[in-house]
Amino acid sequence: MKPRPYILKEINFKTVKETNYNVAILPWAATEAHNLHLPYGTDIYESDVIAEQSAKIAWEKGAKVVVLPAIPYGVNTQQMDIKLTINMNPSTQALVLSDVVESLQKQGIEKLVVLNGHGGNNFKQIIRELQKDSKIFITTLAWYEVGNYDDFFEIRGDHAHEMETSFMLHSFPELVLPLDEAGVGEAKNIKIKGFKEKWAWAPREWTKVTTDTGIGNPKLATAEKGKKYISFISAEIAQFLVELSEIDVSKMYV
Repeated sequence: MKPRPYILKEINFKTVKETNYNVAILPWAATEAHNLHLPYGTDIYESDVIAEQSAKIAWEKGAKVVVLPAIPYGVNTQQMDIKLTINMNPSTQALVLSDVVESLQKQGIEKLVVLNGHGGNNFKQIIRELQKDSKIFITTLAWYEVGNYDDFFEIRGDHAHEMETSFMLHSFPELVLPLDEAGVGEAKNIKIKGFKEKWAWAPREWTKVTTDTGIGNPKLATAEKGKKYISFISAEIAQFLVELSEIDVSKMYV
């Protein structure tokens, strides 16, 4: 395989030394159960695919982007009773991100995109704290929030559901069990009105909500749906990367 000049884990110091990268992309995922049919690394695989495909499009449009190796652990504090779920506390994430920012800042990288691939992660407050002392412009986006879900999929959900299953069927079909072996992803609803209307929030106790760890029925997933969705998401994020690469962050507002 020929090394891609925008994927850090593939390239050498000769390439890095000769390339004026100005945007680093840090995929940040999680290691957790995804229903009965998807691998524990689903969020990692997905985040890598989106980061790499988005960076490819942006690179071909002239953006000097580089994808850093993905961080595989996320916030899973409410799933610790599920075997082999690996949790990284938000306070630990803050320390890790601080170290990454410090490293990039010393090396002249101007901008950092934290590409979030896990619903339990939330980098906004961490970035608020880091940005006040950093010369690097730091931003975050959750790839799964791009676009309108209903344009691509029929059954809503938010974990190991139709979208994630379609994604994996297209990108890594060899890692997906037959859908007749998947759980239906049925989830219990919370009783309190404020939580139902989403103006109040508390973390979900996962094993009290779902029996198969999934939330959302994956049975209508197809590789073709996954292909269309990935193509759309990658193009949208690529355009964001191009604009971010080109802009002077001191003149972002009109």
